[in-house]
Amino acid sequence: MNDSSYRPDALIASDISAYLAQHQNKSLLRFITCGSVDDGKSTLIGRLLYDSKQIFEDQLAALESDSARVGTQGANIDFALLVDGLAAEREQGITIDVAYRFFATEKRKFIVADTPGHEQYTRNMVTGASTADLAVILIDARKGVLTQTRRHSYLAYLIGIRHIVLAVNKMDLVGYDQSRFEQIVEDYREFANGIGIETFTAIPISGLAGDNIATPSTHMDWYAGPTLIDHLETVEVDTDAAKARPFRMAVQWVNRPNLDFRGFAGLIAGGTVKPGDPVRILPSGKTTTVARIVTLDGDLDEAVAGQSVTLTLADEVDCSRGDVIAAADSPPQVADQFQATIVWMDEEELLPGRAYWLKLGTRTVSATVQQPRHAICVNTMAELSVKTLGLNDIGVAEVYTDRGIVFEPYAESHDLGGFILIDKISNATVAAGMLNFSLRRAQNVHWQAAEINREAHARQKSQSPRLLWFTGFSGSGKSTIANLVEKRLHALGKHSFLLDGDNVRHGLNKDLGFTDADRIENIRRVGEVARLMTDAGLIVLTAFISPFRAEREMVRQMMPEGEFFEIFIDTPLEEAERRDVKGLYKKARAGEIANFTGITSPYEAPLNPEIRIDTTRTSPEAAAELIVEQIMGVWSPVL
Repeated sequence: MNDSSYRPDALIASDISAYLAQHQNKSLLRFITCGSVDDGKSTLIGRLLYDSKQIFEDQLAALESDSARVGTQGANIDFALLVDGLAAEREQGITIDVAYRFFATEKRKFIVADTPGHEQYTRNMVTGASTADLAVILIDARKGVLTQTRRHSYLAYLIGIRHIVLAVNKMDLVGYDQSRFEQIVEDYREFANGIGIETFTAIPISGLAGDNIATPSTHMDWYAGPTLIDHLETVEVDTDAAKARPFRMAVQWVNRPNLDFRGFAGLIAGGTVKPGDPVRILPSGKTTTVARIVTLDGDLDEAVAGQSVTLTLADEVDCSRGDVIAAADSPPQVADQFQATIVWMDEEELLPGRAYWLKLGTRTVSATVQQPRHAICVNTMAELSVKTLGLNDIGVAEVYTDRGIVFEPYAESHDLGGFILIDKISNATVAAGMLNFSLRRAQNVHWQAAEINREAHARQKSQSPRLLWFTGFSGSGKSTIANLVEKRLHALGKHSFLLDGDNVRHGLNKDLGFTDADRIENIRRVGEVARLMTDAGLIVLTAFISPFRAEREMVRQMMPEGEFFEIFIDTPLEEAERRDVKGLYKKARAGEIANFTGITSPYEAPLNPEIRIDTTRTSPEAAAELIVEQIMGVWSPVL
């Protein structure tokens, strides 16, 4: 064993290519460390980084005649400095986000996601777990199983991690007590069985002292299991599962450097593909065959899951970014209504009915989330009746998208079943979700094409459909001006209809109140009705406070480009309150009316309305004339 050819440093010196090839061929394990605050994650990661280095150096030392290369005192100082550095990062907020650490042993390479344990940063744990094969759940031996332990374990299970290590840390602080370890393991097993975690590996450790990290502890002779590094090196991760699934590749971009080449680039999420294989383009359903598999290093005879490639197709089929190329005889589903499990990650609560961006793979669509069916208590796993989801809540709800998307249940494919929700105004990621299944009603409802379309209706009326959306505070003059505009249109022989906020709440929306969620549903319904009316060729006027930009934008997206006119009746709050024709502001100030816009509920003024009317300078009659001029195609300056 003293042959220098066995030494990694000798191999580096003699044949760097052989060393790199040897290192490259090692398997890779991605794992996450999680748990509650102060369970010792930074100390454990520092120990893993340090001990993996020591393993390497010990192997060299065994081959050296002088085996005393690293003294015990020096090692302790080095470890202390490393842990201090990790702790300093956390104190400075560097690892409030996910920090990824890289290390390797002789047998395997590792990427560990270091995530904060604070409850308010649960979103970061979800981010780190999304690509992990294994989760190390830390528990402070003095504290036992805590709420955050349960939350992180449940999230790891939801995300699809099936390799769980229960690392009972700080055993040195409980005197290496076997009974304490066994009690914690039993408490955790009772919880784990309740959420579906059938097996886990429990290891008693001390990150600070190094017990059972790289070498067996001399203080816990009663423990006969593997050390943490032994387990991480030998745990079997099914890397072939993705290759065994049917072929799937989401198109990330269309590569067309010249007229003679048109390729579709992406990461293969599942299966294998060869030239000549029949494939189906989704959601269109068109079929063709693969002509070439192109890479920078030349064409391939075969590509497998995990490879990024460019495919060329035998036929000129319609295929673009966000589409999925799949095995023709085993395609994924396409649907626009789903049941999903959602982890809410924003301080602002979910607003049922509000339109969010939903990003799944390379496809981004508009989506709404309905009132949750239930939320899940991570302590008891009870299903709780709720109206919304708050920060770190986990719930089950129905999700509707504005068009069909290609998907597979998350349990079958993380790539085509996992999604995020993005706020349309702030562009912040507000939730992560897992699609469970499509709703049956989505498969039973089909669009019925009518022979008399919206263009025919518009030609019959000799006009172009328009939606004039009046928005502003209560008392701003929306209804007054909208009514004058309609009178002017009627006098010109135009076909129109006015939807007024108060009138609609007497019938169509009489079941809705004035909470944020009810206001959103109120506008959604009005938007759908208005769109149907424009399909009939009408010029539709709506006079609603519609306080939220997101919902006004949602209605805009329902309409063909150029048919939605946002008309901001810009009356200062103090002026609207001074008028107070209906006495509503007085009642709101007295606390007699809840959720009143401008007093106890916000109003988000339009940023770029098509028309702005300042009612402190312009009379209702003059405003109506200018609005009619603009929508009839005569430009007037913004007022």
